[in-house]
Formats: sequence, C-alpha cells, structure tokens
Amino acid sequence: MADEETDGAHILVNALVDQGVEYMFGIVGIPVVEVAVAAQQAGIKYIGMRNEQAACYAAQAIGYLTGRPGVCLVVSGPGLLHAIGGMANAQSNAWPVLVVGGSSDQDQEGCGAFQECPQVEACRLYCKYSARPPRLDTIPYHVAKAIKSTTYGRPGAAYLDFPGNLLNEKTSEDSIQPFPRNPLPPVSLACPEKISEAVALLAGAKRPLVVVGKGAAYARAEDQVRALIEKTGLPFLPTPMGKGVVADDHPQCVAAARSRALLEADVILLLGARLNWMLHFGRPPRFAPGVNSNSVPASVALLGDLKPVCVQLLKEVSGRLISHDSPWWARLDEKAQANMQINRAMAEDISVPLNYYAVFSHLQQLLPSDCIIVSEGANTMDIGRTFLLNRLARHRLDAGTFGTMGVGLGFAIAAALYARDHAPGQRVVCVEGDSAFGFSGMELETIYRYNLPIVVIIINNNGIYGGLDKELFQDIRDGVDVTLATPPTSLLPSARYERMASIFNESGHLCTTIPELESAVNLSLAESQKPSLINVLINPMAQRKAQDFDWLTRSKI
Repeated sequence: MADEETDGAHILVNALVDQGVEYMFGIVGIPVVEVAVAAQQAGIKYIGMRNEQAACYAAQAIGYLTGRPGVCLVVSGPGLLHAIGGMANAQSNAWPVLVVGGSSDQDQEGCGAFQECPQVEACRLYCKYSARPPRLDTIPYHVAKAIKSTTYGRPGAAYLDFPGNLLNEKTSEDSIQPFPRNPLPPVSLACPEKISEAVALLAGAKRPLVVVGKGAAYARAEDQVRALIEKTGLPFLPTPMGKGVVADDHPQCVAAARSRALLEADVILLLGARLNWMLHFGRPPRFAPGVNSNSVPASVALLGDLKPVCVQLLKEVSGRLISHDSPWWARLDEKAQANMQINRAMAEDISVPLNYYAVFSHLQQLLPSDCIIVSEGANTMDIGRTFLLNRLARHRLDAGTFGTMGVGLGFAIAAALYARDHAPGQRVVCVEGDSAFGFSGMELETIYRYNLPIVVIIINNNGIYGGLDKELFQDIRDGVDVTLATPPTSLLPSARYERMASIFNESGHLCTTIPELESAVNLSLAESQKPSLINVLINPMAQRKAQDFDWLTRSKI
C-alpha cells in the first residue's frame, strides 16, 4: 500500500498542533487559504479578522493571557507588512506571538512575482527569529524553534515564511518527523547574596516603594507579589498593565499618590517593570536625585524569574519593613486624599455635556469587579486607569510600552475568546476613545460575526485629545478650504458610532447623561451572549486634572 501523501500546509498545521497552538487569527488569500482550512480541521480555533495589524494584536494578546503564543496568519507582501506594526508592539511589550506569512513562489523570486517582498529580512528587525523553512521535512523543526523563541528568555515575536510552492508541495507522511513539544521555559533564581543585599537596602530605606509592572502579570506571580507586599508593609505602585497583580483597592496601593511616591522614594524595588518613558526613565525631576533604581546603575540587580525571586525575597524578609504610621506613609496618604478629593469633585459634576471623571466614576460602579478591561485613547486611557479598578492580574490591556493606538478591538477579541475558553463568566469591556476606535473600527464586524459578548464603550469627545462642538466646528470651516480650516485634532462632532450596530442587525446605545449611561451599561451586561456598542458623548473640551509635571502629559503617561 502506497504511503499517504500530505502537503506543506498540513505539515505546518500539524507542527503547530504539536507545539500546543490553540488560536490562529488572520486574513486569508493566496497562498494561505489552505492553511486556515487545515488549521480548523486540526482543531485550531481560527478567527478571521478585517486587518492584519488587528489580527497580530489579537494573537499577541492571547500570548499574554495564556503564556503560549497565538498565531497570526497573513498573506504575502502588503498582508505581511501590515502585520509588522503588530510584531513591533509584541516585541516592545515582550509578549509571545508567531506570525506565519505566505510568500510568492520561489521559482519566481526576482522576477516581479505577485506581492513579491523580502519578507524574512523585513521582519528581522521586529522579532526574535525570522526564517523560511527550505524543505518540507524541516517545517516541524522551524515551527518548534520559532515558538520556543517567543517564550524563552525575554518573550517576543517570531516570523516564519512559506512560499506558495512549498505550501502546495506534496510528500509522503512517513517522510515527515514530528518535532517534540518545547518544554516550559527553564526557571532561574537570583543570586542569594543579592537577595540579602536587596532586603537590607529596603530595610534601611526611609521612603521605600515597590513598582509592579506587567512583567509580574505575565509571570503569573500575583500570589507571590501580594504576599511580599503584605509581609513587608511596603507601599506599591502598579504600572498600567501591572494593575490587578495586587488589587487596585488594596490598602497598600498608592496609585492615587503616584507623583509623590515616585518623586520622594529613596529606594525602589522594580518587579517586572522597566524604567522607560512610562516611569520617566528614573530621572529627576520626576524622581529624587540619586534614587536607588535601575535607570541609573542598579544598586542591586536581581537576575531571575520573577515568581521564584519573590519567593526568595519572602524567605529573606523577617517581617514588616515599614510601619503604616511612619512619616512616609503619612506623606503618601496625605497626597492620595488630596488627589481623590479633586477627582471626586470632578466626578460629581454630572452636568451635560459630561466630563471624563463623571463617566468613569459611574462606569466603575456598574462594571463587574472581575471583568477584563481593554482601553486605549489619550485621555480616555489615562483618566480611565485612575477610576476603572482591576482586582485580578492580566485583566487590563491597553496601549502598552509601545504606546500603540488601534490595539483595542484586537485585544478585546482575544480577551473574549480567552474568557470563553478559560474563564467562563468573566466579561470583557472595551473602553475606546473615538480617535483610537477609528484605527480598527471594522473589527466590530469580527466581534458580531463570532458573537463575542464584548461591551464596546466609545468615549466620544469629537477629536484627538480634544475636539470642537458642532457650532464651532461649522463656523471655522464656513467659506474656507476645509483642509486648511479643520483643526488637526478634530474629528466629526457627535458622530453616531452606535449606529454601526445596525449594520449587524442590532441596536446600539447613545448616551449623553449619566442615567442613559447607567441604563445602557446595565442592558449590555444583561445581554451576556452577544456584543454591545455604547456611544457616550462628552464635552469636547473636557481634559484631565492639572498635572504636577506637565511634561508627563506631553509624553502620554
């Protein structure tokens, strides 16, 4: 009996299954249609998206949420180039993702083939591993190596390139040897002497601070970090996606006193965070001169995996390192109370048109405490993270280290699939600025096509950072070339985004008052088996409260 035959597409898919791939996001076309079909036949969940960038955002969000890379499947040339923005975002965030791209046939290389592009070279700058398997029998090896590269060491992106002729080429099944599944990445501990030095440094500090980053969330170290925080009594400050590693409403969270905590701390313990632009590089005037942190040379470097390193620290610490009645805690509490009072005053102003603070304070009261919050936009994201609390790790996804706008709907799609398959009952709420929504708004069709119960809330201020009301918008454009008169930050005033739901035979919600917002959110949450779209019109001139350091706002903190 003759050997059964297989082709490159099925060899690729079988190799992905062997490596534990669960989800594939993409847009099909020549030459990868057969890959998507074979993936579904093999049990990989395929989600067809409307833009390759959004597909790559979704695949990397799956990598962050599960610890195993999602796959982004793209066509040759423009399809792959669109996905590079997503690969760069994954590299910057240190999230695992594998991009699989089709490419023009090898025998047409250099001849001006359809969508011919130097794809392997183009991706190399934005990933950890970029390769084209040369033969069918090498596909399992390259798949295993690419996926290993996404999770071992510092996580990130990988790219594999498949010419159309290789995907269609046939061979006997017996000639293909599966490659063993990669084991979990090895775990390393910090040097014990350095652990002792770090604890001694913290114990001797007058104004210590812990900064908890999204690396702690990715490491699944929430139990160990919380135990360390509570045993030592140290104040902690979460980064945007470090929110929820220890609950935002934990009594030792000093997010409400962020400026003072960073400015006056004399020793800072970074847990899964980097002193990049998000933390002002660790430099004055935002930090105290000479603060012990690793923007300048670190006083103590704890090189190891975050979860076991926290266990090491726990064993070394004998008890509380600072009392809550210390002068440092008094300074932090004073600043937190002052800031919360300002926020409360703005939140209590529910006059129409609404401001950000009123909308977010009421949203916080309405949303489930365990929901996954996806957010992007300028003021929408910045102000929203103050009010929309997270109590669980990996339950906030936003623009991240790369400051990328357009990630929201892709992230929300991934989060909804993750919740469906791994955390039943948890809701996904996607809070978008109107500008940010525009980057990937057609992914609404993807959400409705797969009937994902995502609550999409658009905070609509008519612009980027701020817009204009209808009257002023019209006045400044009357009789003038609109390309010269329309402010660069303005979008069309009071756009009725909620009507997009009608394209999919559903009804959206328009909100201009707090009672309308409450009704729309409650109705949307009650509809647990389908998507919802809410358009909240706010004052186009609404802004965040005054900042202690205005350059923070300029750098989009």
